[in-house]
Amino acid sequence: MDLLTGLFTTAFLAGGVLALAALGEVLAERVGVVNLGVEGLMAMGALTAIATVAAFPSPTLGFLAALGVGALFGMLFAFATVILRANQVLCGLALTLMGNGLASTIGRAYSGMPARAVFAGIEVPFLSSLPILGKAFFSQNILVYLIYIILPVGLSYLMFRTRHGLNLRAVGENPAAADAAGISVNLIRFIYVTAGSALAAGSGAYLTLTFVPSWSDGVVAGRGWIAVALVIFAGYRPIPAVLSGLLFGFITALGFVGQARGWPVAPAFLSMLPYLGTMAFIIVPVLAWQRMRRIMAAPAAIGLPYYRDVR
Repeated sequence: MDLLTGLFTTAFLAGGVLALAALGEVLAERVGVVNLGVEGLMAMGALTAIATVAAFPSPTLGFLAALGVGALFGMLFAFATVILRANQVLCGLALTLMGNGLASTIGRAYSGMPARAVFAGIEVPFLSSLPILGKAFFSQNILVYLIYIILPVGLSYLMFRTRHGLNLRAVGENPAAADAAGISVNLIRFIYVTAGSALAAGSGAYLTLTFVPSWSDGVVAGRGWIAVALVIFAGYRPIPAVLSGLLFGFITALGFVGQARGWPVAPAFLSMLPYLGTMAFIIVPVLAWQRMRRIMAAPAAIGLPYYRDVR
């Protein structure tokens, strides 16, 4: 019982990092913009959170500061890709390199420093007393509830149950038709790319304020790239993206439990599990493409700049 509770507790914590970053990428890709800068945004968000709580011991302030930094970098990325119509892949890679480089350089002063303040757990009455999942999920911090319940349900409702969501998806599917219908393509793309970048940086803050409450160079450890892969696997939908993040969190938790209990498996292999899972999750849909292509279809205009004078 304790083993399962600990396993699920770690799974929810670890999966939240990927789930929040994946939600940010869903927002960007649904409006037709590929943001490969998630890794750099997460690094900057992680450092910003640690630096903020070092000066002001408030995890809420640290998380909000990370969101602000992510939005700032997101606006820079959106200006380059949406307004100037620069190559999205190259800009995303540049954002990753810049974010990682800045975080590595600025973060030297905070290397090994534990977070002065972290998000405390909140027990939900009655539900927290349930066996196994009660302690694992209903005694978590506020960010876990935000990531697994509030954000995915809210974004899914926005995208698929509102008129604005229809406009949002139209921009990613056929920007010319959306423009002809009076929808501001560039404005919607700019807003959601910025919002998605803020969530990616918030994922980095979640990492250093909840899951690994300290800063070290390379703390993101490729999670940004896994989040991008999860969006493809989830069919560019919020709720499946969060569930995919949870699945990867479970794989990560298995590695931790295996090392703690001395399983007869090389620790390096256990640490590789999330990355091996990423490869498997990309290969399997390709092998089953005929059955899954409708579910996993990317927005038709993804990665393509929009020129109003070209219809």
